[in-house]
Amino acid sequence: MRPFPGAIGKTLTDSEPFFEERPHPGENAPNVVVVLLDDTGFAQLGCYGSDIDTPNVDGLAANGLQFTNFHVTPVCSPTRASLLTGRSQHAVGMRSVSNHLTGFPHQLGYISRHAATVAEILRAEGYATFCAGKWHLAPTRDSSAAGPFDQWPLGRGFDRYYGFLEGETDQFHPELVVDNHHIDPPAKPEDGYHLSKDLVDQLLLMIRDSVGVRPDRPFFAYLPFGATHAPHQAPAAYIEKYRGRYNEGWDVVRQRWYERQLELGVIPEGTELAPRNDGVEPWDTLPENQKLLACRLQEAFAAFLDHTDDQIGRLVDGLRDLDRLDNTILMVLADNGASQEGGPYGVMHEMKFFNGIFETPDEAVKRIDQIGGPHSHTNYPWGWAQCGNSPFKWYKQNTHEGGVHVPMVVHWPNGITVGQRGAKRTQFVNVSDLAPTLYELLGVSPPETFNGYEQLPITGHSFAAVLDDDAAPAANTRQYFEMFGSRALVAGQGGTWWKAVTRHIQGDNFDDDRWELYNLSADYSECRDLAAERPEKLEELIGLWWEEADRHGVPPLDDRLLELFAFREDDHSPHPTSRRYVYRPPMTPIPSAASPGPRGRAWDLSARVTRQQGDEGVIWATGSASAGVAIFVQKERLVVDYNAFDDHTIVESDRPVPEGDSTLEVSFRRTGRDTGTLAMAINGQRCGNADLPFMMRSISSLGASIGFDNGSPVSERYDGPFAFSGTLHQVEIELGRSTAEDTAATARTEMARQ
Repeated sequence: MRPFPGAIGKTLTDSEPFFEERPHPGENAPNVVVVLLDDTGFAQLGCYGSDIDTPNVDGLAANGLQFTNFHVTPVCSPTRASLLTGRSQHAVGMRSVSNHLTGFPHQLGYISRHAATVAEILRAEGYATFCAGKWHLAPTRDSSAAGPFDQWPLGRGFDRYYGFLEGETDQFHPELVVDNHHIDPPAKPEDGYHLSKDLVDQLLLMIRDSVGVRPDRPFFAYLPFGATHAPHQAPAAYIEKYRGRYNEGWDVVRQRWYERQLELGVIPEGTELAPRNDGVEPWDTLPENQKLLACRLQEAFAAFLDHTDDQIGRLVDGLRDLDRLDNTILMVLADNGASQEGGPYGVMHEMKFFNGIFETPDEAVKRIDQIGGPHSHTNYPWGWAQCGNSPFKWYKQNTHEGGVHVPMVVHWPNGITVGQRGAKRTQFVNVSDLAPTLYELLGVSPPETFNGYEQLPITGHSFAAVLDDDAAPAANTRQYFEMFGSRALVAGQGGTWWKAVTRHIQGDNFDDDRWELYNLSADYSECRDLAAERPEKLEELIGLWWEEADRHGVPPLDDRLLELFAFREDDHSPHPTSRRYVYRPPMTPIPSAASPGPRGRAWDLSARVTRQQGDEGVIWATGSASAGVAIFVQKERLVVDYNAFDDHTIVESDRPVPEGDSTLEVSFRRTGRDTGTLAMAINGQRCGNADLPFMMRSISSLGASIGFDNGSPVSERYDGPFAFSGTLHQVEIELGRSTAEDTAATARTEMARQ
């Protein structure tokens, strides 16, 4: 314990008080706001070439700086970890998404305590710190109300948090967390609710509360939207606005966006448009229903991005109203390139795909008007994703430019001179460079030890010099990339920028991977592979990749993907080795990563209730209106609604649930590869059964709720949560042993959220 700095005598007259002064960053210290878009490709903002209406981000670019050579990691969690720490994602324990735990230091599923976040450092300097949006930086099995909470936002430096913890959520029925507890959304879709608007509402409230009471104190605000990650959902008016806009198809639209990029100077003169990726068919060869489906899916994406841009505009207006905009360093960026998870056709409902139901466009168009609304879970096809990554090839997950080259805009009226506003910056910048840039601009020196942990060196490079000097050289001249075994190295050497890159195929020998070589100074879009012409340069860059990999803790190379998502049974986790789960309500909803995963295997549910005549409601539910299982009492009967993608199998008990104490039981069994049965019992007496024509292996990315139905109702036989009005004492679920096929389905479900 440190000694008291004042003096303590026998009485007050011979004592000297001491009043501790809290850290303060200074009267003119700027605020910092970082807005992060999800799965947004290089070309998709209007100021980067698209015809999607993004006037608010475009306005920030016109009055700030537009970076055209900005790079990130190929998926979301690693980018977020690098952004918030200023270090390599592997070094801080986040080589992949936070769902993965591999047993190696490069994949902890959370950010190492040896790498303090920007929020932790700035809070220690006297900043108020706020986060609203997607976190995805804590082990997902820790995302329930049971915690632990040490890697939730409040545990990593934020004073306040409002958002969702996992990789995705429904934009109309989100799984919300405030600070360290779960809450229900404040409104419903029919009331005009959408998560993106809610996030900005809540973030502005946090800022107003802070500025109103402590106007002297600057703030750091982090706004990682769920947009534009699937599901692509937007208010109906935005979707209608884009109706018919993309009927020309992805070939024509991509060419137009590319030409506009050249016109705007977003890409260098002479840049080629990369050829279609494998699997992207020429638009004119597609059947009409495939074209119709693809257009509607792209319309939903455009509407989603347009709506998000309007929310960014509301944030900017709020900062202006508070007289805080001019002295705020505002950054808008994306976490990786456009998503390839929609496949060649796009998907109406991702969970169908992960159940092995390959819905053809002819089948999907029957429900085409649902796209983008509360009853949809869509993602667009490869052709539109590559259009969004124009002029590059490949996508999110890949280390080619389509996966890692994304937009970034910096706006700071007090720090960017008038003559520089609206200019573009072509210097190479990586996401790990953001934190050291902020530290330099704010005059902050990160400590060597923080909260008792020796800190890893910050390996990002400040690009503060380029904010007011377009001729300043790039500070970062050697940057490695790695994702699921795909690798790349970008190096600026002698005025020329080179890139070596390989797209690894899972299961192949890493030594057999074919490396490509590009002169990015003359071939911005990786169209002319020089590997055969310059083998010595390629070998040099591969050697440099290994140097960087060893320095940042990349090994061992690991190409596992889906298999890492399977839940591990562990008696010190939400998933006990007994596969027996016992819940005693009332309880908050349980996120999918922490709740039982029936998913195709045999399982049993038993509930102890006490009720009087007329008592009814949900006992247990999982999923949503699109797909799920609900077990409830209604009109004195026990009811099961097995909702297999809008195909409802509903069973009612052949006798009423008695008054007083009862035990209600439901059992599910597999009878074939895709078929099953369910049986019900009341107090041990069989009271109903049914065949299940399709037994789902992947049900939903949403979790379970006990004693009510959280989110959009699974069953059409009730509205809202339909909470049980009697007394629900206990719900017990016991899972059977899963097959390899079930485990793979579980993994595919979790991958859908990334």
